[in-house]
Amino acid sequence: MTWRLNQWWRERILEREEIPQHIWQKVIQLRCLSGMSADELRRLQALVLLFLHAKVINGAHDLKITDEMRVAIALQACVLILNLDLDYYDDWIEIIVYPGEFILDYDYADEAGVVHHVRNIASGEAWLSGPVILSWQEMVNTHATPVHNVVIHEFAHKLDMLHEGANGCPPLHANMSVQTWHDVFSQAYAVFCNQVEEGVDTVVDTYAAESPAEFFAVLSEVFFESPVALKQHFAAVYEQLALFYRQDPEKRITRD
Repeated sequence: MTWRLNQWWRERILEREEIPQHIWQKVIQLRCLSGMSADELRRLQALVLLFLHAKVINGAHDLKITDEMRVAIALQACVLILNLDLDYYDDWIEIIVYPGEFILDYDYADEAGVVHHVRNIASGEAWLSGPVILSWQEMVNTHATPVHNVVIHEFAHKLDMLHEGANGCPPLHANMSVQTWHDVFSQAYAVFCNQVEEGVDTVVDTYAAESPAEFFAVLSEVFFESPVALKQHFAAVYEQLALFYRQDPEKRITRD
């Protein structure tokens, strides 16, 4: 009965609400949508509408959130769950958008119970069962090198957090092997960290070396933004991400 009510609710939203065509046509030019079919874009648009109905997007420091900004944020968030389900984002409500970078200032206790104070400048942050925090300036910087997408990055963290916290392993599907995931990502992470230490130029942002959780989030960015490069340099990781996201963006781009 719960599923039926949920399905009824979603159908009512899709019947009553729509994204203005001029906004939709503008935002679907984003690189992470390259090669998507008409059917994929149609399903993505429906997800975006449902997402916007369920989430609240607020501006910080007097930033005014326009309809186009809301759709652009929702679209990039929904790219990750295009072939999954909106329920993956079900345990939180708010997205906070700052005009630029913001300061994280908080205390936390480690596994030994020692309290640490953190004060960092950030462009994005995702909290367990809490908000996603984004920098609008970072979102519009589409020419960043290496490839970067702060929305995809933070929402990848949200997916990762669904399974035992942010550890680089989201909740895998029944047809996937946890051991294979662990082996593939551990080996790739070790190789990448060595490359960073040796100063080797990579297609992946060096921030990915910070932790397995950041490695998963950064490689999720590259998976959607530059899939050909990811498959070329980390083929086994690409295969695991394709299984998890149930998408093959490299095939979209290279197909005739």
